Amino acid sequence: MRETELLDELLLRVQSGDRQAFSSLYDATASAILGLAVQVLHDRAQAEEITQEVYLELWQQARTFDPTKGSAKSWIFRLARLRAIDRLRSHRATVTRDDRDAILDAARVVDSVEQETLISLDRQMVRDALDRVGEPHKTAVLLAYFQGLTNRELAEVTGVALGTAKTRLRDGLRKLQRELHASAGFGDTCSHSEGGVR
Repeated sequence: MRETELLDELLLRVQSGDRQAFSSLYDATASAILGLAVQVLHDRAQAEEITQEVYLELWQQARTFDPTKGSAKSWIFRLARLRAIDRLRSHRATVTRDDRDAILDAARVVDSVEQETLISLDRQMVRDALDRVGEPHKTAVLLAYFQGLTNRELAEVTGVALGTAKTRLRDGLRKLQRELHASAGFGDTCSHSEGGVR
């Protein structure tokens, strides 16, 4: 059974109060949800609180999940993203370099020119470049390349149309590439290159 199908089945069982399914769902998704919250908040303690709140809300609101409108994974990620953004807005969390290091250390290799650039360049340069990319492009890049979301999942999690999600990701990668090249002293030599998107 594929991960998506398994998570959907578990969340449907949680709807009927199945505690074992809830435990399995938590085990399968908690580290990714914590990672997402850390990416948004840049504060592990707050991210851990958000993760607890997300699973409490998941238990209480599981009945609102509709598998015809998206996967369980994207539904849970959307809950986490909304909770984290609400917390960020209310507390105006400050970003520390150590927190950003933890996010970048969690990166997975993806076959693309942009990802190779991320890996080969200095981490500080990447952190600074990501900060200059700005929202919503920064979130799109982080979710796609650091959390492994597909374009469709990215659209569901961020609450935008699939085309908008793809555009944000493509534009974010292009902006990131330009920022990295500018930081490395190459200027804007890649402004017209195409980014490889899954």
